[in-house]
Amino acid sequence: MTVYASWQGRTYEDFHPGDIYQHAVGRTVTQTDNIWFTLLTVNNNPIHFDSHYAAQTEFGRPLVDSTFTLALITGLSVGDLSRNAVNLGWDEVRLPHPVFEGDTLYAQSEILSARASKSRPHMGIVQVRTTGYNQDGTVVIEFKRTLMIPKRGHVPAPPQPQR
Repeated sequence: MTVYASWQGRTYEDFHPGDIYQHAVGRTVTQTDNIWFTLLTVNNNPIHFDSHYAAQTEFGRPLVDSTFTLALITGLSVGDLSRNAVNLGWDEVRLPHPVFEGDTLYAQSEILSARASKSRPHMGIVQVRTTGYNQDGTVVIEFKRTLMIPKRGHVPAPPQPQR
């Protein structure tokens, strides 16, 4: 029998400015996602959970909470970018188009820069620009994110099963 290790994620040396990652997984946003996230974060803006109220706005229906959109698009990029990383922050978050319940979101990221960490010699600092878009290809969010990523040989090892 052959045992295959699952994807362990990238290390600092894998990232090069100009590289683009088209994240493979998309995600359809449901009404439940929007309501739960809005309630979990105590966001009481009725445009997110009151259909009657939202119908009276220029959008005519509930908007998906923008912080959910940020979290979801970040999440779609984790397998390619930050499985082993520590997130240092988001910058320049822009929301050029609203997200609605029922939209399916996708993401891609471009590596902007990569440098060795000055304070942690076993780590590197990588900055990416991630773009989220809907099923029609319309950009719904853009942001920069800075990641601290271990260098090769410094990723914590997953536990091995006892035999």
